[in-house]
Amino acid sequence: MSSPLILGIETSCDETAVGIVRGRKLLANVISSSVEEHARFGGVVPEIASRAHLEAMQPVIVQALSDAQVKLEDIDAIGVTAGPGLIGALLVGTSAASGLALGLDKPLYGVNHLSSHLAVDALDESHKLGPAIGLLVSGGHSSIIQVNDIAQSVQVLGAAIDDAAGEAFDKIARLLGLDFPGGPEIDKLAKEGNESAIDFPRGLSDTDYDFSFSGLKTAVARYLQKTPNAKRADIAASFQEAVVDVLLNKSLAACASTGIDTLLIAGGVAANSRLRQLAVQRCAAAGVLLRTPPTALCTDNGAMVAVMTSLAVSAGVKASHIGLEALSTVPLSQPVWA
Repeated sequence: MSSPLILGIETSCDETAVGIVRGRKLLANVISSSVEEHARFGGVVPEIASRAHLEAMQPVIVQALSDAQVKLEDIDAIGVTAGPGLIGALLVGTSAASGLALGLDKPLYGVNHLSSHLAVDALDESHKLGPAIGLLVSGGHSSIIQVNDIAQSVQVLGAAIDDAAGEAFDKIARLLGLDFPGGPEIDKLAKEGNESAIDFPRGLSDTDYDFSFSGLKTAVARYLQKTPNAKRADIAASFQEAVVDVLLNKSLAACASTGIDTLLIAGGVAANSRLRQLAVQRCAAAGVLLRTPPTALCTDNGAMVAVMTSLAVSAGVKASHIGLEALSTVPLSQPVWA
């Protein structure tokens, strides 16, 4: 099936999202976020997220079908994020997807949330699908991946051994008195600062492809203690520069060592303006083709689940079973499971 009509459901954290694609063409992408309900707690509360998914699921599906101008019975297959993520939130999505697949007598695909972030690149039909180095930077994950075939063959080259980049952004934002989520707030504040003002450490810079941002977090905290009157914008800009510098250095080193000349950046942190700006400069200097999704498709969304499912269907990947298991943790090397 070369251009299947796919409905994808994403409920791994605090967004209830449904996307619809035909092949690699995006027809609808509807998101209902509960982030404002979590903001006063400084982080996502699993029980609140699960209840929000229950309330939003049906309206989001109805809106997506309307936007795509298709009927539910027209759908060829259902895709759903089955992990990793908050288990209660995942169960809402997998239950809804299983019910739809059973009622419509359509195949069900449980897909990997992290692999789906990388699959967003396929929504640009002008992109030739081939080997790439993927820099996946989402809230709780920072990884460098060799992507041979996103639906069937990915290899993790390196990952965060403590705080991921997104977690570091949230924690430093809290220290700076900024709102949750911290990534966009630091990005905004950093534009008013000097990224060279403070030379914060670059963790694990001498190792291959693993990341560590806990030392950087500690360095920022100690700097704030010693210099409480320091310009917050300079701290934000210098911290952000340290994170971005490490992410890109390791990613481009992976491109060089593997001989793969395409770098794909995906995940929520891929929306960071400094990361995108510096990636353009450094990839051009290294002769590496850079691909980044539109910022609206960097954070969790249903489109990424739908296109990941579409690629799996087109590749002949075996469908999952109805009532598939949701998993709070799952390796990136497992894009689809039963």
